[in-house]
Amino acid sequence: MNFPNFSTYLLVALASLTLTFTWSCSRGGDSGSSGGTGFGGPGGFVRTTTVESRPVQQAEISDQIRAFGSVRAQDNVRITPQVNMDIIAIRADLGDTVRAGQTLALLRDEPFAETVRRDELQLEQAMSAMQRDSVNFTRQQELFRLSLVSQAELDAAQTTFLTSRANLQSARATLSQSRQNLSYTRITSPVNGVVTRRLASPGDVVGPGQTVFEISNLAGYEITLNLPLRSWAQVQIGQPVDIRLSGAEIFNSRGTITRISPELDPVTGLGEVVVSVINRGQGMFPGVLVENRINVEIKTDAVVIPRSAMVENVSTVIDPESNTIRLSRTFAAFVAQGDTIAVRRDLELGIQQGDRIEVVSGLNPGESLIITGQTALEDGSRIRISGAPRFGPGGRPQGIEQSENGQPTTVQNTQIEQPQTSPAAADTVSARRGDGSGMGQGTRRTN
Repeated sequence: MNFPNFSTYLLVALASLTLTFTWSCSRGGDSGSSGGTGFGGPGGFVRTTTVESRPVQQAEISDQIRAFGSVRAQDNVRITPQVNMDIIAIRADLGDTVRAGQTLALLRDEPFAETVRRDELQLEQAMSAMQRDSVNFTRQQELFRLSLVSQAELDAAQTTFLTSRANLQSARATLSQSRQNLSYTRITSPVNGVVTRRLASPGDVVGPGQTVFEISNLAGYEITLNLPLRSWAQVQIGQPVDIRLSGAEIFNSRGTITRISPELDPVTGLGEVVVSVINRGQGMFPGVLVENRINVEIKTDAVVIPRSAMVENVSTVIDPESNTIRLSRTFAAFVAQGDTIAVRRDLELGIQQGDRIEVVSGLNPGESLIITGQTALEDGSRIRISGAPRFGPGGRPQGIEQSENGQPTTVQNTQIEQPQTSPAAADTVSARRGDGSGMGQGTRRTN
C-alpha cells in the first residue's frame, strides 16, 4: 500500500470537513439576523408559501331567489260531466281548437229523454188540477158572499186551490231539472282554447267529478312556485322574474309576479307564488320545467370576492344554561402585504350569489387578495407571489403585458442567492462529492 498517497487523501478530507463546517456556521449567522430562509437560529427553516393573488375589486351583486316550477296555461279548464252515463261519441280530440259552446262528447240520453216526457205529462196534469181548483175556489167565494156556504166549505176550497198551485210549481221545477239533465248529455266547452288532454273514450262510463277533457287558452302562460318562508316573505307583486329552461345556460324568457298566496301550506310550510310570463322564449310550452330567478336586492360597487378565497373556521360552542351544543362559523381571508407577508382579515359577509360573496367589512378595494394557497397560511406567514402565468382560451397567457409588436414582455423571476465559496473550497467540495452529482461516488484509485 502506498502510505504517502493515503496521507494525502486524509489531509484533503479533513480540510474539506473544516471548510464545510465554517461555511455552515457563517450562513447560519446571516439567516438568524435577517429572518430570511436558511439554516441556523432556533427555528431552523423559515417556510415560505407560494401563493397567487389578485386585487380586491368592486362589482354588482344581487340577492337572488331561485326556484323551479312547471309552465301551464293561464286559462286551464277541466271539463267534467254533470250526470252519470256512458259515452257514445267523441267530437273533439287532442290538439283540436274549440270554441265556447262546441260539443266535445255525447252521452247516452234515452233515460233522460223518457224522464222529460214523464215530467211534461205531470206538468199538464198539475195545470189542469190548478185550473179546476181555481174555478171552484172562485165559486165558493161568491156563494160565501151570498151566505149560501159555510166558512168551512170556503176554507176547504181555498186549501185545495193552494195545494194545486204548489203542485203545479213543483211539476214545473221537476220538468226544468229533467230538461237540464238531458242537456248535460252533450259535453260542451265553456271557453275558447285548445284540447290539451282527453281522458275518456267511447263506451266509458263517466260521472260528476271525473275529468274528461282539459282545455287551455295558449295565449298566456304562468308558473306556480312554492317558496319557503324566508323567500316567500321577500317577494312582492310586480317584481320581474328571469326564466330559463331547466338545464339551459341563458335566461331567455321574462315574467312578473302577479299573485301571492296570503298563507303558507300547513303541511309543507311553503307559500304559493304565481309568475305570469310576459316574454316567452324559444322552447317554452305547457308542462316544461323551468328555473326562475328573482332579484330581491341589487348592490352596485360592492366588494366582491370568490368563495374559494375564504377560510372558514368552525368551532363548537357549549351553552351551559340550555345545555346545548352549537357550531359557530367565522370567515377570514388573507391579503399580501409587500408581497412577502400574509395578513389575516376577519370578514363580515353580505349577499351570497353562487361563487361570489359580498364582503361588508374586512377588505378594501385594491388590496392584494390571496386566492390560492391560503389554507396553509397563518397571520404573518412568509409568502412568495407566484409569477407563473395562467393560460386562457387559445393558449394565450393571462396576466402578461404585451409590447407594441404583440410579443409578451419578459417576466422577471426571483433568483435565490447561492452561497459564495472560494476556489479552494470549491475544489475541496468537488473532491468530496466526486463527480458533482451529490451521490458520494468519490475518487476511484488504481494501484
